[in-house]
Amino acid sequence: MGIGGISIWQLLIILAIVVMLFGTKRLRGLGGDLGSAIKGFKNAMGDEESKESSKNEPPKAVEQNAQNSVVEDTTNTQANVTQKSETK
Repeated sequence: MGIGGISIWQLLIILAIVVMLFGTKRLRGLGGDLGSAIKGFKNAMGDEESKESSKNEPPKAVEQNAQNSVVEDTTNTQANVTQKSETK
C-alpha cells in the first residue's frame, strides 16, 4: 500500500501514461521551466529580504556622520567644562 491507498504499481502506470502522452522531450522542457521559475522566485524573495534589511539599517555614511557629530559634541562639552573650571 502506497500513498493514500495508491500502490507503487499504480503510480508507475500513471507515470508511463503521462510519458506516452507528452513525450520525454516535452516533460524535460516542463521540468526545466518549472526549475527556472522556482529559482526566479527564490531570487526575488532574496532580493526582497535584502531590500528590507537595507531599509532597516541606516546607510554607513549617515551612521559615520552621526558618530562624528557625537564625538564633536563630546569634545565641545569637555572644552566648555575645562573653560568654565579655568575661569573659576
